[in-house]
This record gives sequence, structure tokens and C-alpha cells, in this order.
Amino acid sequence: MEGIIRAICTSEKRGTEKKQTEMAEFVKNYGISGDAHAGNWHRQVSLLSYEKTEEFNRKGADVKAGDFGENLLVEGIDFRKLPVGTILKSGEVCLKITQIGKECHNHCRIYQRMGECIMPEQGVFAEVIQGGMVHVGDGMTVQLPGTDRALTAAGH
Repeated sequence: MEGIIRAICTSEKRGTEKKQTEMAEFVKNYGISGDAHAGNWHRQVSLLSYEKTEEFNRKGADVKAGDFGENLLVEGIDFRKLPVGTILKSGEVCLKITQIGKECHNHCRIYQRMGECIMPEQGVFAEVIQGGMVHVGDGMTVQLPGTDRALTAAGH
């Protein structure tokens, strides 16, 4: 299974809107340099499938990259089908999925407008196990726990 990074989003303070950037530095055991959610914990990086946001937009949501608080918006990977422990690789950067889903605290503005939020079911969180730079347009591969090779789109 392979994907393409469609957006990288960060914010300097928690609770503020994430802004899109063309590239970001991922720091081992920390997260994205300059992002408020980076730190020594299991939710250093948040990811969301691009297709899920587009599906939500077709319902009239009008959301853009970063609106759900995600750091990475990735096309071609359905994160809900991946177990905790899955390794995601983009260039030299390696992320390990640590959590699937998240409570929508205080019903975010998207929930208030639409009556639902996709992060509780579609968002995943990861820790950085190998750092480096990631750019919009970079590829991402998936390595399931207990395997030593990446999955291809054909499932080989």
C-alpha cells in the first residue's frame, strides 16, 4: 500500500488552526519541529486519509487540510485498516502508529456545523521512530507489524 502526502500542517500553539507548509522536519521521539503537539508522548504526529476528508466535503463540510488538526493528509492509504504498530515510511522518516481514533473534545467547530467529526474514527496518531525531512508530494509506504517489507498497492 502506497500513498502520497497531500498536505503537511502544523500549529505553534494547541487549540489554534493548523497552517499548511511545504515541508517539515520530523524529530525522532519528538514529532514535527515547531508543532504544538510534538513532545515525549504517543501522539507526536496525527494523520488522516485525504479520501476521507473529500468524502466529508461531498456532504457539504467545506473543510481544508489541517481543519481536523491533522499533521499529515495522505492520499491512497486507509489508515483505519492498519493496526497499531504499523510502520509508515516517507523517505528517511519512519512513523509508528500508536493510536487509532480520538475523542472530539467539546465538539469541534466542524462537529458543531456538520453534526459529526471524522477524527474519532478516521484519524490515527504516531510517534517518530526515525527523523528527517518530509515534503508535500513525497510518497509513503506501509509496513505491517511483524513483517519486514512494505505492502504494495497490489498487496504483495
